[in-house]
Amino acid sequence: MTIPFEGWLIILPIQDFLQIAMNVKVELVSEHTLEGWKDWSKAIVAGTRDHLPVVGEELEGPKDYEIRVSPDRIVVCGFDPSGVRFGLFDLEERMSLREAPFLPKDLHTVRHSLFKTRMVLSWLGWMEWPDAYLSHLAHDGYDAIFASVYANPNGVEGPPHYHLIRKQNADNLHDLIRRANRQGIKVYAPVLYNNTGTPENEAGLREHVRDIVTKFPDIHGYILLTEGFYYKAFFGAGGHGGQDLKEWAKHWTRAVEIATEEIHKIDPNIEVLPWEYNIDFRPHRVELKRYVVSLLPKETIPLLTWENGKAFEIDGLKGYLRDYSISQVGPAEVAAGQIEEAKSRGMKVYCKADCFATWQFGTIPYLPCPQQWQRRYDTLAEYGVDGTLETWSNGYKPNFIAGLRAWSAWTDSPPSEDILRSIARREFGAGSEDLVMDAWEHFSRAIQYVPDTGPSMGTNNAVANPLFFEPAEPRIMMLDHSWWDEQKWSHRITGHKMNPYWPYTHARMVFYPDFTNRSNRAEQYARTWSGIGQIENPEKLNENRVLPVFNKHLLLAADEFEKGLLPYRQAALSAPESKREGAMKEVMVAEQIRNMLLSLNAILEFEDLRFRLVHLEADDPSENILGRMKEILRDEIERTERSLVIAERDSRLGYECEQDYVYTPYVLREKIRLLKDTLNDQVPSYEKREE
Repeated sequence: MTIPFEGWLIILPIQDFLQIAMNVKVELVSEHTLEGWKDWSKAIVAGTRDHLPVVGEELEGPKDYEIRVSPDRIVVCGFDPSGVRFGLFDLEERMSLREAPFLPKDLHTVRHSLFKTRMVLSWLGWMEWPDAYLSHLAHDGYDAIFASVYANPNGVEGPPHYHLIRKQNADNLHDLIRRANRQGIKVYAPVLYNNTGTPENEAGLREHVRDIVTKFPDIHGYILLTEGFYYKAFFGAGGHGGQDLKEWAKHWTRAVEIATEEIHKIDPNIEVLPWEYNIDFRPHRVELKRYVVSLLPKETIPLLTWENGKAFEIDGLKGYLRDYSISQVGPAEVAAGQIEEAKSRGMKVYCKADCFATWQFGTIPYLPCPQQWQRRYDTLAEYGVDGTLETWSNGYKPNFIAGLRAWSAWTDSPPSEDILRSIARREFGAGSEDLVMDAWEHFSRAIQYVPDTGPSMGTNNAVANPLFFEPAEPRIMMLDHSWWDEQKWSHRITGHKMNPYWPYTHARMVFYPDFTNRSNRAEQYARTWSGIGQIENPEKLNENRVLPVFNKHLLLAADEFEKGLLPYRQAALSAPESKREGAMKEVMVAEQIRNMLLSLNAILEFEDLRFRLVHLEADDPSENILGRMKEILRDEIERTERSLVIAERDSRLGYECEQDYVYTPYVLREKIRLLKDTLNDQVPSYEKREE
């Protein structure tokens, strides 16, 4: 059926979508009762099951909705107002996929929400939530946001580790809550506190929690994350040293219990989400992680980390995901054990699970690997996860993967292949479906090869990281001779967090050689970011280097991306003129992923060769090594120039909300200058010295 250009009524406002996107003019009518809905024609009728007799009898809980379509009437019935809202968004998306106000004339669907909550962070910035942005994320099926990350809602400064974090402004947060609620969006916030276990400290925690909950009665839930809500001393994931983590967990869960008591005294409906992220998530720690869940108060909802720690094997070497990644679908072994433990106790479970972007390529706005993402969506539902936090350092931004995710969050979803074919037609034009689907299949296979699994230089900044042949000139002040300790001054946690030789981004995003030449940083990198160095026996690794295997899989992934880019480019070039610019942007996103993989391979191979060059015996020839290094430099100059063109045309690339821009076109140009200097001056000068 078709909604004609004019002559229809709507009983709830989705006028803007129909007017702007569909060129359809409808009149808005408000009715006090919908009892006569069966007699109305040429109308879109929307209301809850309490307002629509006979409709909605199969709806079971919040966000459920029913849609009935006939040639002269559309009825949207929600279990509650949120169900009505998401039912109307469903209509919009169905028409958007058709690019016209068309619907099946006999459409009848009852859709049950699979997730109590779907939460996201802002990609724009820490507290940047403009109304249009909130509307966008609501239309993509999200009903909650996590705001004020790493900062207490009441403005009280967090523990010492967080002295560099912005303080929250209460007025700004109240304003956000009000504006979010207008869109039907719940607001979650953190509670930060350093629990030391003393009676005075416990009293302080109770007072702190009461103050927050009293001042912000409309906050829907609180996340107690071990990065900020911890016992005695902060440690990074797995960085606990010899500390007894079971003992630590007893004290941490006691603080969770105290916070929960105080929160629920004020409002028992407020959700409390303890998130024990920092407690070791390697695959052999299942028993420990289950133990932590067993200690949590039953009235809390554990927020578990879905994929981190997932074991994998490449060429006989065992590794694990170091951080948020989509190369493995998940869940991690520890997460699976925790879900089972929580369910056995009758507890709901939420999971932090990336669903469209991830730290594996954190400076790419979304990863165009839809079939791999769909496998994760299906598995989240299979494990009975009740709610999700679907972004972290990448944040929500409108994209077709987020749209795909929305369909999977309710029952009675059309087959994912049908949805993807519709998305391909919408983005690239009719006739492109097979080419685009073929490309996405290749991308979804390629991502599974990627061994770099975390917030690393390799998949986030490699296109902007130079190949260092000689020690670089410092680009900021140095403290080599004063009483200041340079290492402490530039520490990645407590200092200015910059590498003085390449200070354009966070130090952890810079690969810089060990110019004392005591260690091969390339080999260390491969062992660290694949997790292989922390799983395999060190004696085995000393006999078999990880770097060749790591680089092999980088190239396998890059080759598979290129196989997908061939039909992707063809589809974009043949797209109608009205779609070609958007289609080419899709191609550039995939191109930059491939560039990142190849640049990472170049950086690691170049450093490995440099290290070997330094350790050559006096009578060993260096010509072959230097010749290969010059080849790598030439290729990297050309590749960086391509990456620069792409970055200049898409301002999303290089940005992630935790650090703002990891790289910019300016930094890429600086890299090109240094690469040319290395090729044309540094290497020839070295060759002359060797002669």
